[in-house]
Amino acid sequence: MDPQIKNQILEQGMSLEDAQVQISNFQSGFPFLPIVSAAKIGDGIRQLTPEEIFNYGQTYGGKASKIEIVKFVPASGAASRMFKDLFAFLDGDGDLEKSPFTKKFIDQINKFAFYGDLQEVLKKKGSSIENALESKNYKEIVAALLDEEGLGYGVLPKGLLKFHQYKDHNRTPTYEHFIEGIMYAVGKDNTVRLHFTVSPEHESKFKEEVSRIQNPLEEQFKVKFEISYSQQKKSTDTIAVDMDNNPFVEEDGTILFRPAGHGALLENLNEINGDLIFIKNIDNVVPDRLKDATKNYKIAIGSLLLEIQEIVFEALEKLENDYSDHNIASGESAIIEILGGKLPEDYSNFDSKEKGRFLYQKLNRPIRVCGMVKNTGEPGGGPFWVQDKNGSLSLQIAETAQIDLDDSLQKEIMQSSTHFNPVDLVCAIKDYKGKKFNLLEFRDMKTGFVTEKSKSGRTLKAQELPGLWNGAMAGWNTIFVEVPLITFNPVKTVNDLLRDEHQ
Repeated sequence: MDPQIKNQILEQGMSLEDAQVQISNFQSGFPFLPIVSAAKIGDGIRQLTPEEIFNYGQTYGGKASKIEIVKFVPASGAASRMFKDLFAFLDGDGDLEKSPFTKKFIDQINKFAFYGDLQEVLKKKGSSIENALESKNYKEIVAALLDEEGLGYGVLPKGLLKFHQYKDHNRTPTYEHFIEGIMYAVGKDNTVRLHFTVSPEHESKFKEEVSRIQNPLEEQFKVKFEISYSQQKKSTDTIAVDMDNNPFVEEDGTILFRPAGHGALLENLNEINGDLIFIKNIDNVVPDRLKDATKNYKIAIGSLLLEIQEIVFEALEKLENDYSDHNIASGESAIIEILGGKLPEDYSNFDSKEKGRFLYQKLNRPIRVCGMVKNTGEPGGGPFWVQDKNGSLSLQIAETAQIDLDDSLQKEIMQSSTHFNPVDLVCAIKDYKGKKFNLLEFRDMKTGFVTEKSKSGRTLKAQELPGLWNGAMAGWNTIFVEVPLITFNPVKTVNDLLRDEHQ
């Protein structure tokens, strides 16, 4: 490897070994995930009864008050993709009829929570929304929204955009996550611990928004907030290559590194110290009138996880030094009945020592409960049974890119999937002795994927690390629970804010 390239890799905080592994991945590609069947209700996905949801709601508060609960919110990145069509309109001739997306945006402009702020920006420029509409100067409105001289929404992260209107105030997603935290994430010391992963250029603005929100909510709801931030580490960026799989060298001689997708956030999650960690994307929030379903199910899956963890810990304590028939039966029950897992086909041939060791190793790992919603055509990872190296089956969330669609059987299994994951997780990351797991040990590095991109008119290949809730958690013990579709309301485009769920 060229010494100059070596130095740049090391300056990035990446080891030469990691860089070589990434280049090898480009050369050989990633293997497809061997899915065996789609997880369904009764076979990998649990359906909670109204009685169970009620009972979990009754017991959760007492348990929650004794542990540290963290709400982990991936919030990095600009919201520019939300405004892709509006940017295209700005670059065009301003004819509204050529852009149905922009027409819808303009026709319903008064329904957006940022309407008042937009009006203020235009007033400062000696104009108004009404004047712009009357003179058909639609570009003036769009520019005031997106440009940095206006509201700057084109460069801000989603967490800082006004999403929802209330009678006396408007709220950003960050504000809504504070409210959600009060509803289901009040832990030890009456404290809600919120952690946001943010981009370096946005952290100060996040802190401004948090300082505006925090004190009034603490006074109103008589709780404490503990807010922390982290940034996606530069060392988790992946090296880009040209079409011959050599490092992509730019005109100035520097090699190109690219952010490695949300899987890079595993490093951030690994540094969190909490007994129970809820993970939910920044843009998946709803107004207060629709929050009850989210609250009830978050409490239910959090309570379920604590219940499961208790039983798993008990089985591990028994198996630590004693492989008696009773303790082995306890471990088997924890895997099959409590975690809903499946043992390897040749497990019955194991002797007591082999069984005990296998059960201990299988149980002593992080646990997650993942909400699953019925598949209505929205993009998202699906729940599948996957064949592990040791012959047992495990539950995994798999993206379409991880499945071999040229194999008719694999394609059929994928198409038979009834649910998908809306990034609705609750995690337990400590072992039965209270020690934090090293989460990096439980990821499957062979579950990344390669995409084609371009830079300065040249084609390149980029690599994404195993996704945070996909391959990055491949070695976790996983439970899937069906949650209602109303708990999933992402905002992918600005016009999604016009949907009833956000009004």
